[in-house]
Amino acid sequence: MVTLTLDKIFNPGSIAIVGASDEEGTVGYILMKNLTELGYKGSVYPVNIHKSEVLGIKAYPSVEQIPEVVDLAIIATPAKTVPDVVEQCGKAGITGIIIISAGFKEIGPPGKALEDRIIEIKKKYALQIIGPNCLGIIHPDIKLNATFIPKTIKSGSIAFISQSGALGSAILDIATHENIGFSNFVSVGSMIDVDFGDLIDYFGTDPKTMSILMYIEGVTSARKFISAARHFARTKPIIVIKAGRFIESAKAAASHTGALTGEDMVYDAAFKRAGVVRVEEIGDLFNCAEALGRQPLPRGPNLAIITNAGGPGVMAADATIARGGKLARLSPITIETLNAILPPYWSRSNPIDILGDAKADRYRAAVEACFRDENVDGILIIYTPQGGSIPADIAKNIVDMCRAEGFCKTYLTSFMGYEDVEEANRIFTQNGIPTYYTPEQAVATFMYMYQYKRNLELLYETPAELPVDSVPPKRPIIMTIRDAARENREILTEAETKQILDHYNIPVVKTMIARTADEAVIHASQIGYPVVLKILSPQVIHKTDAGGVALGINSDTGVREAFDTIVRRVREYNPEAQIQGVTVQRMVRSKGYELILGARTDPLFGPVVMFGRGGIDVELYRDVSIGLPPLNQTLARRMTEDTKVYQLLKGYRDLPPANIILLEEIMVRFSQMLVDFPQLKEIEINPLLVDQKEAFALDARAVIDKERMFAKFEPYAHLVISPYPEKYKTFWKLRNGRTVLLRPIKPEDEPLWLEMLRNASEETIRYRFFETMKVPLAHEFSARYTNIDYDREIAIVAELEEDGHRKMLGAVRLFVEPDGKNGEIVFAVADPWQGQGLGLKLVDYIIEISKDKNLETIHAVMMQDNYRAIGLMKEMGFNLEFPSDGTVKAVLNLKEEETAAQDIIQKGEEGLQAPSGEEEAAKE
Repeated sequence: MVTLTLDKIFNPGSIAIVGASDEEGTVGYILMKNLTELGYKGSVYPVNIHKSEVLGIKAYPSVEQIPEVVDLAIIATPAKTVPDVVEQCGKAGITGIIIISAGFKEIGPPGKALEDRIIEIKKKYALQIIGPNCLGIIHPDIKLNATFIPKTIKSGSIAFISQSGALGSAILDIATHENIGFSNFVSVGSMIDVDFGDLIDYFGTDPKTMSILMYIEGVTSARKFISAARHFARTKPIIVIKAGRFIESAKAAASHTGALTGEDMVYDAAFKRAGVVRVEEIGDLFNCAEALGRQPLPRGPNLAIITNAGGPGVMAADATIARGGKLARLSPITIETLNAILPPYWSRSNPIDILGDAKADRYRAAVEACFRDENVDGILIIYTPQGGSIPADIAKNIVDMCRAEGFCKTYLTSFMGYEDVEEANRIFTQNGIPTYYTPEQAVATFMYMYQYKRNLELLYETPAELPVDSVPPKRPIIMTIRDAARENREILTEAETKQILDHYNIPVVKTMIARTADEAVIHASQIGYPVVLKILSPQVIHKTDAGGVALGINSDTGVREAFDTIVRRVREYNPEAQIQGVTVQRMVRSKGYELILGARTDPLFGPVVMFGRGGIDVELYRDVSIGLPPLNQTLARRMTEDTKVYQLLKGYRDLPPANIILLEEIMVRFSQMLVDFPQLKEIEINPLLVDQKEAFALDARAVIDKERMFAKFEPYAHLVISPYPEKYKTFWKLRNGRTVLLRPIKPEDEPLWLEMLRNASEETIRYRFFETMKVPLAHEFSARYTNIDYDREIAIVAELEEDGHRKMLGAVRLFVEPDGKNGEIVFAVADPWQGQGLGLKLVDYIIEISKDKNLETIHAVMMQDNYRAIGLMKEMGFNLEFPSDGTVKAVLNLKEEETAAQDIIQKGEEGLQAPSGEEEAAKE
């Protein structure tokens, strides 16, 4: 397992320091001092080719001459020597390596060549490498400081991962001053091997780590990062600060989508999809981690602000609105309650100004009133030193109230000042209520907490089922793209693009191509007036800007005039443009909403979907949101909600509401198209006209990736989130002759999954979950079993249709470990369907899927009295083990089976090819 190898790095029993030195000020010297003088109890072996000892400890000329197999090697030698040192480590059986040395790809091609050599050696010996060009690691619990920072840090529950060594060092210094503790610190450097995804996997399973903080400049393996983050985000907050927010990355865009979807927006979309909280400032990292570790998440964005001074209250209100939050609308009962306990001239609104002379009893009463208000999701309590109030008394009263009522809402405080409020802040901190120097810091933390909740909802919300055909005919689309590639074209025509959209049941306006004015008249007559004419030219990207659009044409004469006019205008606009004619289409008269739906291929995250306000001024308003395919109904809805135009879509003035459900269906189909066709580099519908009843793609264009057209690649390798695995659908007959569908589970299955559990006995549930549980289960629990990451987990369900209703009869689940080599299976069949051979079939099928995923071993853990499951495992060829915890573990070594099968085949072939001695004698 990857995590076991990383344990050699983070929990080493012995360490070799290659480049150890007794020369003060050198990296090798500081490493030696840190590892020998700060309390690390393991063995330390200096390696220095020129010295027999370093700091009084015997030194060795190479790692191969150390008398034991060392867990971890730390390399701090010149870059040109590092590949040879790594090779020596591999030969010596050292699997964990940290490369401190710099001078690799950051200096250009010579350094990159050194990295390439190291990567080849890593593969040869199955090494795990952190770095190069990194600061190292710190594990406070075992007093391991494998960095050249000469200090200790406090033990705690935060794992901090930094891509910048210098910034990491500075943040550690800040944390030490603020008395913040860490479970681990890692400086990752250039990440030629171990990256953010590996470390999330490792710290996600570390019982000491409660939250993961990261400083990121760029992700290397996007798919691994998102998969790991999605897996652990629900149980351990992952908080990120990402540098480079305003890098220009769309200067040469061939579409509005390319111009509007910069690198940072794509990172934002990826973080949201993975359940990661993104913060803006270094201080926010720790503020957010503390609050998420000590306070319940707010149910919504509605914040009540209680203050004894008007100014800070208004500042907090401004900050709340600026960050997308809402000032809680106090209920009439709350207003009446506050009227009774506050002076007559209180603010009577939120922020709740309880006036400068407020003492502990008034604060407590105001907080209690807000606590009881269902409209309030969080409470910010602000105090400024004035009057005769005692801040420590106020703090004690608030804490007592919170304890009495239960910490079921989010409480944050900002007791402004230093010495005057020091005791009050200490009381809050000791009792799990975060406190901040300024109201803006508190508001920022509240909104990050709400963002985290929203991201988790996005991960586990059960989407509605949409009538979307996920398997349209692909051959016609491939032919369209291939024809363009053979003609050395990257840009598809409007008509070609609409043909592709039509195959995915995305409504388009029928479009015909006319090379001459006469052809345009013929097409217009066939379509029916009024019509629209648009220029057809690969060089004209934005037709309206070039004067290449004519709307509402009502006659043959009008068509001829429009044809000549737009051709003339386009020639004036771009004399070099190749004009191929015009397109003719029906004029759609609708008081609908003009939207844009587009996609482009990001070099790191693959295809990204963009939705927003469309039309000719799309780049002026820049009202768009970004998502990663594949989309479902929930993800599509969230994308629309994240735009300002969404408020318009709900109806505005004389415009009725748009057909949101139809819009979501179109977005899901559009997303599936991106899943199916990595050859689409960019594609855009603008405008997508949506009204109360229907929708039409009025204009569309696409850019293809010619290199991908004729290249071979793994299915879905262009995606960072694995799509629904259609290939695992199959049919099978129960013993009673009824046919069931075996298929992968999907998020929309939550109601069926819960119904299956309701049909299961208490014993069946105990065998499956190792405890008894009452159904219905909480959504957060059940969604974990239906909304899964197909890279890490596959659940195959057996589905039967009965009386027009679908039923789930049983399920088998495969959990793939992060190393991609081993897996665990669990299975259960609802009681009414036991005895039909279904359990045997499900296990048999998941074994075949495990082979398809190239797993080496799979195992199942069962209760000792689950005799039927144990017997089934024996029948399927699993070997039984009996751990000390009272369970039974069944193990199947697929690699050994495959090797044995290959040996039999090879021997059989040799037997057929080699004549026997008797045959030779007969020939003689």
